[in-house]
Amino acid sequence: MTEATSTTNPELPPLLPLETVRIGVVSVSDRASGGIYEDKGIPALQQWLASALRNPLEWEPRLIPDDQAQISATLTELVDQAGCHLVLTTGGTGPAPRDLTPEATLAVADKVMPGFGEQMRAISLNFVPTAILSRQVAVIRGKTLIINLPGQPKSIAETLQGLPSAQPPVHGIFAAVPYCIDLIGGPYLDTDETVCKAFRPKAAIRT
Repeated sequence: MTEATSTTNPELPPLLPLETVRIGVVSVSDRASGGIYEDKGIPALQQWLASALRNPLEWEPRLIPDDQAQISATLTELVDQAGCHLVLTTGGTGPAPRDLTPEATLAVADKVMPGFGEQMRAISLNFVPTAILSRQVAVIRGKTLIINLPGQPKSIAETLQGLPSAQPPVHGIFAAVPYCIDLIGGPYLDTDETVCKAFRPKAAIRT
């Protein structure tokens, strides 16, 4: 494990080593899973997360077709068997008949977290009016946060990181992910603030 940076603030909780975080990254695409073209979703997710998180990371990648039952089964397996703390999906969130990722995600949920989808659409509306057609959802299953993300690598980075140079700045969704995982009993996620500054109440900050 990586040791967290020390602090001299006596009001903060004691420091602990940074825990390893197991992350499921799921790309949902008929054509990519069928070998028609190269999947770009999983590499985009891994690249951004590796730059944003200081924790040691373990990956559970899955490339699957747009099949509702298979998507639900994959999410269940990543949470219940693989023990992922965070699962991010990309693809299958539009209005087309084969876009079934939100339905498959909701089917395995214990709780729905609507704020994530609302903020993703708000970010994307800065670029395209068709952002209102996106149906991304986020849910909690057990002690795992599952989030649907857009299908394009550029949109993945924008929704995760936000638009820090905009006036006023637009927060990305990942700023809320570490504290959400704290609250559901997962590991403490420590971020590189040059990429994404996580927000936590003062009493919850370790580093």
